[in-house]
Amino acid sequence: MPVVRSLAGQIEQYLKDMLEAQDYIELQRSQLAGIFRCVPSQINYVLSTRFTPTQGYIVESRRGGGGYLKIVKLSWEDMSADHRDGFPAIEQQGIGQGEAEGMLRRLREEGLITDREFMLLRALLDRQVLENCPGSQDQLRARLLLTSVNTLFRLDAQ
Repeated sequence: MPVVRSLAGQIEQYLKDMLEAQDYIELQRSQLAGIFRCVPSQINYVLSTRFTPTQGYIVESRRGGGGYLKIVKLSWEDMSADHRDGFPAIEQQGIGQGEAEGMLRRLREEGLITDREFMLLRALLDRQVLENCPGSQDQLRARLLLTSVNTLFRLDAQ
């Protein structure tokens, strides 16, 4: 297990370790905040930035005294089928560098792309590479990402 220094990274790793053993986890936000001695909003931050659908997770949440969190891990095949309608929205709205990298990390974790492919795509989508491009960087990044992923997973290219 890699050394994680930030609190957000520690919470992320803790949850991902739990998800390695099962397809989903259910827990209470307040209990998790107690384990890490942080405020519940820190848990919300981790969930909203590191457990998104593009990174292969669905988070269900109920707030309040008896509130719970349910984090469901998706396989890439499930994501591409179940969220296919969401891909045009990503292309229209764009995707930030952090979210794009999260998507690539997920593909690498699932063994669907190699480390080299990860590094190549991450470099291609970097904000510095796209900084002088006309229009929205996030929209261009989304188009590049979706085109790359579609090309990598073409059934006839294997």
